[in-house]
Amino acid sequence: MSMTDAVTEEMPEERDLLREVEAIVMVADEPHSVVALASALEVPLAEVKNALAALAADYNGEGEGPQRGFELREVGGGWRIYVRATYDHAVKRLIQDQVPAKLSQAALETLAVIAYKQPVTRGQVSAIRAVNVDTVIRTLLSRGLIRESHTDPETGAIFYETTDMLLEELGIESLEHLPPLSPLLDDGAEGFDDVG
Repeated sequence: MSMTDAVTEEMPEERDLLREVEAIVMVADEPHSVVALASALEVPLAEVKNALAALAADYNGEGEGPQRGFELREVGGGWRIYVRATYDHAVKRLIQDQVPAKLSQAALETLAVIAYKQPVTRGQVSAIRAVNVDTVIRTLLSRGLIRESHTDPETGAIFYETTDMLLEELGIESLEHLPPLSPLLDDGAEGFDDVG
């Protein structure tokens, strides 16, 4: 018996696509694209899109039921269930002690430089922050918040960029949703291209 046969045998004769999509997004620890969901469920994209829209509306209380304490959002190119912002305080109290160590101020500053200037080399980040960032870059890499983008063929410098995990953690769909840099602050652009 093949794996496909085993999956087919477990699938009920009368499918409830809405509940199947709901089950997947309920247990997902990262956003899943419409294409990935459609592929996993072996149904057309339009049907998955309709199911996601129906679930989002249901959770938002647009039907007969109440607004839920969670919502279905598209973030980082995929769909995932998040706590509704109104109830963040309640969840925060529960999991505050379970959250892994927070990023240091140096790591947050370095991450901000990479997010706004990507792709960027370690040397360019060091020039903007005016400190050595080797250890901080390793920390951000190990936490999956940044990744190596490419290497300059002439200098061998490695360029870094943020990952989808950062978008998930920030709860935004793309880097375009980052707040604008203050026009009153020096953004480090002067002399930026001269640093390698």
